[in-house]
Amino acid sequence: MSVGGQRAQLVDGRDDSQTTQAPGRRPPAADGPPPELIFKRRLRPARVARELWGARELVRALAERDLRARYKQAVLGFAWAVLTPLALCAIFTLVFRRAVHVDTEGAAYPLFAYVGLIVWQFFSNTMNQGALSLANNLSLLNKVYCPREVFPLATMLVATVDMLIGTAVLGLLFLVFWTAPAATFLWVVPLLGIQFAFTYGIALVLSVAVVYLRDVRHLLPIITQMGVFATPVAYPLAQIPETLQEVYVGFNPLGAVIEGYRNALLYGQAPDASLTTIAAVSSVVFLVGGYLLFKKLETGIADVA
Repeated sequence: MSVGGQRAQLVDGRDDSQTTQAPGRRPPAADGPPPELIFKRRLRPARVARELWGARELVRALAERDLRARYKQAVLGFAWAVLTPLALCAIFTLVFRRAVHVDTEGAAYPLFAYVGLIVWQFFSNTMNQGALSLANNLSLLNKVYCPREVFPLATMLVATVDMLIGTAVLGLLFLVFWTAPAATFLWVVPLLGIQFAFTYGIALVLSVAVVYLRDVRHLLPIITQMGVFATPVAYPLAQIPETLQEVYVGFNPLGAVIEGYRNALLYGQAPDASLTTIAAVSSVVFLVGGYLLFKKLETGIADVA
């Protein structure tokens, strides 16, 4: 066969004899759409930050709505933000201080426990409300375009308001026990960043998990009840074996955060550098990993819901 005939016979690198189909037979189905038609979603940090900043008014409106819904019809109003941690603080004082004899290194036990309870209350409120933030706002997010991550963020803003109220009560406790925060209190600022990063990452994962797996919402009360004892809220981090503390903090950065707050506010010491670094890295991993998982699954929220 001539060279010209061979060129005519070859189409896209395949022989015509290979593409000829028997009469009445359908051509084989393609393995998938052409590569140029496949949707590829790329997350650009600068664009994500601009979208979140542009939705700041929506975050504020959602947080204000949740605050009004929670406290408007309540007789005690915002007092409920501190009654729960104060009640737990009283119970811990009776049980752990008198029965178990927890060593607080000279600090008043109510102060010791309340510092941990503020952090845990912030985390548990954000986790429980943030997990339901998408499921409770399906009618809104299907009608209005906005970054879906603003809904868990709004619940964290509500929990921040509650934490600020609880911090005011902490100031009163310092007066009651005739003591003052140590001069190292400025270490609170970086610890807050670790606390917020870890909490928001968990809220993102749970919010999208509840949409796809409704059973997750039934696990939340169990996680909350077990977590308050698995986290060093009523006892110091030193109760955990020293060889396991780094691994523990890697999975639960709140342990290092609470211990850091106590060192900075009660003992006049800087937070443990090694444990705080591990907690910071772990919190970033939880935040980035939770955000990537959230963005990967958010496109199917409307279909699943």
